[in-house]
Amino acid sequence: MAQNSKGGVQIAATNLDQIDWKKGEGLVPSIIQDIDNGQVLMLGYMNREALAATLETGNTTFFSRSKQRLWMKGETSGNRLIFIDGWMDCDRDTLLIRAQPVGPACHTGARTCFVDEMPQGAGFIGTLNRLVQQRHTEMPAGSYTTSLFESGKARIAQKVGEEGVELALARMKDDRAEIANEAADLLYHMLVLLADADMDLGDVTTVLAERHGA
Repeated sequence: MAQNSKGGVQIAATNLDQIDWKKGEGLVPSIIQDIDNGQVLMLGYMNREALAATLETGNTTFFSRSKQRLWMKGETSGNRLIFIDGWMDCDRDTLLIRAQPVGPACHTGARTCFVDEMPQGAGFIGTLNRLVQQRHTEMPAGSYTTSLFESGKARIAQKVGEEGVELALARMKDDRAEIANEAADLLYHMLVLLADADMDLGDVTTVLAERHGA
């Protein structure tokens, strides 16, 4: 059973009794976070049965206070939240559920229930990674990313090499704008190369985390 330094405990089917179900009269607030970019998608409530169903099916399930029944997110819209993992907080009365969203999380069609904006900072890289992965799967016509996949791994590898050289040259010129542009090009083409190799950003971040003891 995983536990972080602050006392939070990873949720598993074997430790549901550790959650303080009594404080909220059988319900605990459950914060849903996008596994790829860290965005908070929504807040729902789970009882023991909803959490057990989430763990068993892999589809994030809540207890609907208005309908007074279990409610699987996306059961009518198809916009599911695929459960990745979950944690109870240090007081064992609030849950953090990390999920892979399939479609918008909000019933209004917005990306999240809080703000319909792209994630900022490093979180945007996760969103870009997801988009590249979708392009690899769907191969939409007219997409530059599609054309790269169609060109084959040699061309993709060549582009990564070219962008790496251009970034190095930009640094030697001390041109901040060009450094940022070339770094963006390199990062994007790296994501394409990973997708072409049936990998994604998660494979890279796992290695980095292991190197730093995370």
